[in-house]
Amino acid sequence: MAAKLKVVRLDLRTFGGSALTDDIDIPEEQVDGIPVTYVPARNTIMLSLALAWAETLGAGDIFIGVNAVDYSGYPDCRAEYINAFEEMANLATKAGVEGHRMIIHTPLIDLTKAEIIQHGSRLGVDYGLTVSCYQADESGRACGVCDSCRIRAAGFDNAGFSDPTHYKSV
Repeated sequence: MAAKLKVVRLDLRTFGGSALTDDIDIPEEQVDGIPVTYVPARNTIMLSLALAWAETLGAGDIFIGVNAVDYSGYPDCRAEYINAFEEMANLATKAGVEGHRMIIHTPLIDLTKAEIIQHGSRLGVDYGLTVSCYQADESGRACGVCDSCRIRAAGFDNAGFSDPTHYKSV
């Protein structure tokens, strides 16, 4: 089946509750526990939309890029969560009830950031065109101090690659 693109406009700032969706400061130091950058139910919302679209298309596979190794403490990036969502998807859909199992694939879940960077490099990913920063500026320059920037920089270092990230002057 050829891939079909569906754009759904959704603004999670409607709910807030996160430093990424509300007026909450993003910490510049590592924190213990679930950080304020956790967006409530984000992956549940995204997987629910993907599930609806997949079922509409008659597709049996959904792919999501969650990572449980170098993640920042987000509970919806763990294998237990993905497995539970997959089970729910197969109980809650016409396709699942009729025996057409939905499978959620997590190809990055057990990889370190270094392994993800190495794999992407082998596939030709131009990481200079990507931004991981929680508070990049209008030009896409990363802050260099947030959790996401620190994890990314360590990943490039551990992978033995030069970090092509465009940083603000710090």
